[in-house]
Amino acid sequence: MTVPIEFFFDLSSPWTRLAFANIRPTLAGLDHAITWRPFLVGGVFNAVNPAVYESRKPENAARLARSFGWLKQWAQLAGVGMKFPSEYHPLKSVHAMRFCCALEDDQEALERFAHAAFEAYFTDARNLDDPAVLVAVADEAGFDGTTLGDRASSQPIKDRLRANTEEAIARGAFGSPTIFVGGEHMYFGNDQLPLVRQQVAMLAGG
Repeated sequence: MTVPIEFFFDLSSPWTRLAFANIRPTLAGLDHAITWRPFLVGGVFNAVNPAVYESRKPENAARLARSFGWLKQWAQLAGVGMKFPSEYHPLKSVHAMRFCCALEDDQEALERFAHAAFEAYFTDARNLDDPAVLVAVADEAGFDGTTLGDRASSQPIKDRLRANTEEAIARGAFGSPTIFVGGEHMYFGNDQLPLVRQQVAMLAGG
């Protein structure tokens, strides 16, 4: 059977940048279908995981520096750029995620834009909180950035981002990426991708 996978993501997350790059290679050879689900991880943190903000306080700087070092090693392993943290960290990603929601009904287009946006933020250190930058990134990825930006700022797209975020919270998400396999098996982060593969293999073989 083809195993459905839902990948809830926010472009601001470095660990999501890694998982986005790694999930297809991880699942190579298995019968699966990925649905990309944009959401707002800040909304998740506010609702169920405020400890994230505590971890960013100055007294935790040494631990954060070590974590960022590991992050760059993970990025090297994945073969992706990781200029992080940049001057735009932490990123206010609401505009960027609305651009993603505007493409959600065209999954191939959404994946293409998300790839370009991850590159823009984590490899080129561009400010995805700036709508003009998002328009430029969209143009560079082959979209009409102005038209996409207009759609992203519409009320139905704003409502869709809010609904996606509320759905993720209701289903138990506490960060990005949150990955659901077969609708019910939840996994979190880049380092759980081997578990995702194991679960997909079990369901596909069943």
